[in-house]
Amino acid sequence: MPAPAKNRQMLRFGTLLAFNLVAMSAAAPAIAQPQPPAATQTSGIRAFSYADLADLALTAQLIAGVTVVKAERLKGELAPNLAAGKARFLIEAQTGMLLRGADGLAGTVSYIVDVSLDARGKAPKLKKARFILFANRVPNRPQEIRLTSPYSQLDWTQTTESTLRAILTEATAASAPPLVTGIGNAFHVPGAIPGESESQIFLTTADNRPISLSILRRPGEQPQWAVALGEMVDDSARAPARDTLLWYRLACFLPARLPEKSTAALSASDAEAVRADYRHVLTQLGRCGRTIER
Repeated sequence: MPAPAKNRQMLRFGTLLAFNLVAMSAAAPAIAQPQPPAATQTSGIRAFSYADLADLALTAQLIAGVTVVKAERLKGELAPNLAAGKARFLIEAQTGMLLRGADGLAGTVSYIVDVSLDARGKAPKLKKARFILFANRVPNRPQEIRLTSPYSQLDWTQTTESTLRAILTEATAASAPPLVTGIGNAFHVPGAIPGESESQIFLTTADNRPISLSILRRPGEQPQWAVALGEMVDDSARAPARDTLLWYRLACFLPARLPEKSTAALSASDAEAVRADYRHVLTQLGRCGRTIER
């Protein structure tokens, strides 16, 4: 006697459903939702910031452009722990491009995603929609992927694709800036004339590569600052342009205040001068611009 339709459906989802639901539950606290709109942008395209896209892109094994072939809504037992105002779908999609992913990606992939309901409580139409996905592989299942966060299915736009390509190009270059993890020692040298000085602030990085900030002040001029990706500060050192990988590494990862230990060896006046120079750097960098929390 054939199994009831509901049981056949549950069997069909198999390990894809189980694997994704466990992963979604584990990942949920990692990214908060400080402001609307919701994770997937099917009811109106949201402009994610450079920092948002960099956060997503640099932590995903796979970044792919897909077109949805089939979207099957999961309800009841097939959608446990579903947040209010959301609908859960099992998606089958055709891979159109692969921006990141060693060893390639299958032409057709499956994944699970939660999407926001509209004001009338209706789910968006997903079939034939184009998305950019940030995902990890499912071990031993090349046609199944797992989205990395609630924000990992974005509406495709040319702007989003171009920004991601720029981020990934910089990130894979030999000259890619390291991940900033904190601040080391800082130094300050007064100049020969009043109002002239130079501060140097050394940063700590995930791979111990050297990176430092230098701030030069001259009377009657705006302070000049630069970042050096090496042991020495030379004429090639410049302040980074906004929405570049180096800018992101600084604007989004530097602490809001200079740690006391960084100026512990300085006099009180030199320490205050360094703190003022550090504040100037943060002001020049501007806000990180995240709209989703890491």
